Amino acid sequence: MHPPFKLLAALPALAISAAIAQPDSRLDTVVVTATRFAEKVPAVAGNISIISREDIRTSAARSIPDLLKNSAGVSVTPLYGNMGIDATVDLRGFGDTAAGNTLVLIDGQRMNPIDMSAIDWSIIPLASIERIEIMRGAGTVLYGDRATGGVINIVTDKSARNSASASLGFGSFNSQTVDGEISVGSNEGYASLKAHYADTDGWRKNSQADQKSLGGRLGWAFSRVDLFTDFALYSESSGAPGSIAERIYRTDPKQARNPLDTQRKDGYRVRPGVAVQFSDSLRFEAEVSVDHADQHFENFSFGSVADRQRDMVSLTPRVRWAHGLGQLKSETVLGADYYSGTVTNTYSSYANNRAEQDSTAAYLQNTTGLTDRLAMTLGARTQRMKQRAEQEAYPAYFMPAMTGTGERSRSAWDAGLAYGADGWRVYGKLGTTFRFANTDELFGYDALSGRTVFAGDLKPQHGTVREVGGSIVRGPVSLQASAYQINLEDEIGYDGAQGANVNFDPTRRRGLETEIAWRMTPTLKSQLAYTYTNAEFREGRYQGKSVPMIPNNKASLRLNWDGGRIGNYGISTNYTGDRRYSGDYANTHKMLSGYTTVDLLADWKSGPFTLSARILNATDKHYAPYALYSTARSDYFYYPGERRSFFVSLRYDFK
Repeated sequence: MHPPFKLLAALPALAISAAIAQPDSRLDTVVVTATRFAEKVPAVAGNISIISREDIRTSAARSIPDLLKNSAGVSVTPLYGNMGIDATVDLRGFGDTAAGNTLVLIDGQRMNPIDMSAIDWSIIPLASIERIEIMRGAGTVLYGDRATGGVINIVTDKSARNSASASLGFGSFNSQTVDGEISVGSNEGYASLKAHYADTDGWRKNSQADQKSLGGRLGWAFSRVDLFTDFALYSESSGAPGSIAERIYRTDPKQARNPLDTQRKDGYRVRPGVAVQFSDSLRFEAEVSVDHADQHFENFSFGSVADRQRDMVSLTPRVRWAHGLGQLKSETVLGADYYSGTVTNTYSSYANNRAEQDSTAAYLQNTTGLTDRLAMTLGARTQRMKQRAEQEAYPAYFMPAMTGTGERSRSAWDAGLAYGADGWRVYGKLGTTFRFANTDELFGYDALSGRTVFAGDLKPQHGTVREVGGSIVRGPVSLQASAYQINLEDEIGYDGAQGANVNFDPTRRRGLETEIAWRMTPTLKSQLAYTYTNAEFREGRYQGKSVPMIPNNKASLRLNWDGGRIGNYGISTNYTGDRRYSGDYANTHKMLSGYTTVDLLADWKSGPFTLSARILNATDKHYAPYALYSTARSDYFYYPGERRSFFVSLRYDFK
């Protein structure tokens, strides 16, 4: 048995030994992602972690991706600094294809665009977050496409309390931040408004960036009906310095390969919704979401200007019915998802193109309590995807116009058992998963003619997921662990050797995830997370080779001390192990070195004022979160991580 999996066999014994442990208050946390409804301690089998409001407050993170990197099973790859622009979040080891296999939600609604664009993190200021729920493992049955690695649900603050605050911040590289929020509420309704601004010159040349966002929520509460509308406006821009060759990375990592390239994104999001409690046993919820984004790229390095317009509409009705099953407690969630989107690309030096995508799905999940301690979960989904891609003729390269359409359908199921009592819980589950190609992946390339073709032969990715895990609480110590295996067929990814998006030969991912929280004293708390991941090809030309950009080992340690009047202090250490360079599927090149970073924080509170200080990468570590090998140039190219930086902010809470 492989050493990291020895814990798997020990889980039942650990659970039994903890049967007399005291319950942890964290087990009463409201969790949404487990059933797509807000409820306490859902009985479904799964590995779910919560990043609480306190965790966010005592973190040195300046963006959501930076916050997520402390969690087990989560890897974060920032390209240009710590503001989160262009950062990719990876659940359970997908490396270059992480964006297509990790689903990110805001209040249960997907944020992943239908193309390869980055998540619009600017929509969500850290101050607006109530908690973040991380559901590892395939969430395909409940959420469908792109949830193979898991689901991250960002839950915003919807409290009806009357409050207001404002904060100002300054830091390294001429960084500046301004934040403000106000909320009012009563039994009849509530309203909140949050504004965020951030600006920095950046550590590297041409890594300047800025973010602006304004968002809020209006809600009305009646006897059995709740109505609400979420909205957000955002704008962000940044330089795009690109990767740098190894010699420059070693000697002068601040340099930019593309010193004039820039990018800008502007957009909005509106989401009205309704919740109806028909009875104690029957609840209905539904949302309509409208998303729009305009992107502009100044690619001086390619002598090109590009614009992208993206629109998406979704409708997500669902019902939760606690119907019972004879004498047993039984609850069923039944729902449908409809997503429709278009992406239009306009180029100054290439053929314009457009892609459309329509997805319809129905799903069902039932959880039945077989005994007071044992619950069984069964679920299934069917989803159909219609896609269309077209590209104008490009006479300069004798390229004719291209049009293609395709329709694909896939189904998924899962089954799980969860057994637990006060202070401990174990579970096991088995299921299937799938992913369709995104709109950018629809544009293929004919190696013989050089023409753009419709990638109609790109099959949906599909596979099986097996997982066991458990949680234990003994007084001030809590442990959560899981072991899993994901076997995929037709995994979708880009193969540089073929110069196209392809269906890979079968792959396998095995992993172990552990999180330990220990309140060492009433004022001192520690949190340790460790992840072991093994991702490799099972068959084909790369059989036995590791999937690139996935570290075998990743760990984080956080210590926080509440000193009362003399302040709150914390240290966060993150370790990422060696990885294969991006694109090195044959594993013929050297390894990309691992790295350890240390972040420090301190908060001092006096009346309505809170002064905060942060030091990121306190040891000034020289590292690269992402790098690739170019066969065309026979060299390694790096995206350097940001070096040591300081930030100070002052917050005032109005009475």
